[in-house]
Amino acid sequence: MNDTEDGFSWLFGFESMSRHRASWMTGSDDVILEFLEDTGAGLNYQGIANNFEDRNIEISYKTITRRLPKLESAGLVRVLPGEGRYYAITEKGEQYLQGEADLRDEPEPNA
Repeated sequence: MNDTEDGFSWLFGFESMSRHRASWMTGSDDVILEFLEDTGAGLNYQGIANNFEDRNIEISYKTITRRLPKLESAGLVRVLPGEGRYYAITEKGEQYLQGEADLRDEPEPNA
Protein backbone atom coordinates (compact mmCIF):
# COMPACT_ATOMS: atom_id res chain seq x y z
CA MET A 1 0.00 0.00 0.00
CA ASN A 2 1.47 3.37 -0.95
CA ASP A 3 1.16 6.62 1.01
CA THR A 4 -1.78 7.88 -1.04
CA GLU A 5 -3.68 4.64 -0.55
CA ASP A 6 -3.16 4.89 3.18
CA GLY A 7 -5.05 8.18 3.27
CA PHE A 8 -3.71 11.08 5.30
CA SER A 9 -2.29 8.95 8.12
CA TRP A 10 1.19 9.35 6.63
CA LEU A 11 0.78 13.14 6.82
CA PHE A 12 -0.35 13.34 10.42
CA GLY A 13 1.76 10.46 11.71
CA PHE A 14 -0.96 8.21 13.10
CA GLU A 15 -2.39 4.89 12.11
CA SER A 16 -5.63 4.98 10.19
CA MET A 17 -8.75 3.87 12.02
CA SER A 18 -10.21 0.50 11.26
CA ARG A 19 -12.27 1.17 8.17
CA HIS A 20 -14.43 -1.36 6.42
CA ARG A 21 -14.07 -0.43 2.76
CA ALA A 22 -16.32 -1.79 0.02
CA SER A 23 -14.51 -4.06 -2.42
CA TRP A 24 -14.96 -1.52 -5.24
CA MET A 25 -13.39 1.32 -3.26
CA THR A 26 -9.79 2.43 -3.70
CA GLY A 27 -7.23 4.21 -1.54
CA SER A 28 -7.92 7.31 -3.62
CA ASP A 29 -11.50 7.26 -2.34
CA ASP A 30 -10.24 7.49 1.24
CA VAL A 31 -7.98 10.42 0.39
CA ILE A 32 -10.81 12.27 -1.39
CA LEU A 33 -13.19 11.69 1.52
CA GLU A 34 -10.57 12.70 4.09
CA PHE A 35 -9.83 15.87 2.15
CA LEU A 36 -13.50 16.84 1.90
CA GLU A 37 -13.97 16.16 5.61
CA ASP A 38 -10.83 18.07 6.55
CA THR A 39 -11.72 21.15 4.50
CA GLY A 40 -15.43 21.14 5.30
CA ALA A 41 -15.88 22.76 1.90
CA GLY A 42 -17.82 21.91 -1.21
CA LEU A 43 -15.42 21.69 -4.14
CA ASN A 44 -15.69 20.83 -7.82
CA TYR A 45 -13.37 18.46 -9.67
CA GLN A 46 -10.87 21.16 -10.56
CA GLY A 47 -10.87 22.61 -7.05
CA ILE A 48 -10.02 19.23 -5.58
CA ALA A 49 -7.36 18.59 -8.23
CA ASN A 50 -5.77 22.01 -7.63
CA ASN A 51 -5.66 21.43 -3.87
CA PHE A 52 -4.16 17.97 -4.34
CA GLU A 53 -1.49 19.36 -6.64
CA ASP A 54 -0.65 22.10 -4.11
CA ARG A 55 -0.30 19.44 -1.40
CA ASN A 56 1.68 17.01 -3.60
CA ILE A 57 -1.09 14.40 -3.39
CA GLU A 58 -0.70 12.26 -6.48
CA ILE A 59 -4.31 11.71 -7.50
CA SER A 60 -5.04 12.86 -11.03
CA TYR A 61 -7.93 14.97 -12.26
CA LYS A 62 -9.06 11.94 -14.29
CA THR A 63 -9.19 9.77 -11.17
CA ILE A 64 -11.15 12.45 -9.31
CA THR A 65 -13.71 12.65 -12.13
CA ARG A 66 -14.10 8.85 -12.09
CA ARG A 67 -14.28 8.35 -8.33
CA LEU A 68 -16.58 11.19 -7.19
CA PRO A 69 -19.65 9.94 -9.12
CA LYS A 70 -19.18 6.48 -7.55
CA LEU A 71 -18.82 8.02 -4.10
CA GLU A 72 -21.95 10.08 -4.75
CA SER A 73 -23.94 7.02 -5.87
CA ALA A 74 -22.83 5.23 -2.71
CA GLY A 75 -24.04 8.14 -0.55
CA LEU A 76 -20.57 9.06 0.71
CA VAL A 77 -20.55 12.49 -0.93
CA ARG A 78 -23.32 14.74 -2.17
CA VAL A 79 -23.66 17.47 -4.75
CA LEU A 80 -24.45 20.82 -3.19
CA PRO A 81 -27.43 22.76 -4.54
CA GLY A 82 -26.76 25.54 -7.01
CA GLU A 83 -24.94 25.86 -10.28
CA GLY A 84 -22.17 23.45 -11.05
CA ARG A 85 -21.24 20.21 -9.32
CA TYR A 86 -19.67 21.00 -5.97
CA TYR A 87 -19.10 17.96 -3.78
CA ALA A 88 -19.21 17.70 0.01
CA ILE A 89 -18.89 14.70 2.30
CA THR A 90 -22.08 13.21 3.76
CA GLU A 91 -22.72 11.90 7.26
CA LYS A 92 -22.33 8.36 5.88
CA GLY A 93 -18.94 9.36 4.45
CA GLU A 94 -17.86 10.74 7.81
CA GLN A 95 -19.07 7.59 9.58
CA TYR A 96 -17.01 5.48 7.18
CA LEU A 97 -13.89 7.54 7.87
CA GLN A 98 -14.39 7.14 11.64
CA GLY A 99 -14.73 3.36 11.25
CA GLU A 100 -18.40 3.50 12.26
CA ALA A 101 -19.89 2.44 8.89
CA ASP A 102 -19.19 -1.02 7.49
CA LEU A 103 -19.30 -0.79 3.70
CA ARG A 104 -18.01 -4.30 2.92
CA ASP A 105 -21.43 -5.45 1.69
CA GLU A 106 -22.13 -2.33 -0.36
CA PRO A 107 -22.72 -3.14 -4.05
CA GLU A 108 -20.66 -1.28 -6.63
CA PRO A 109 -22.51 1.83 -7.85
CA ASN A 110 -23.33 2.06 -11.53
CA ALA A 111 -21.86 5.58 -11.81
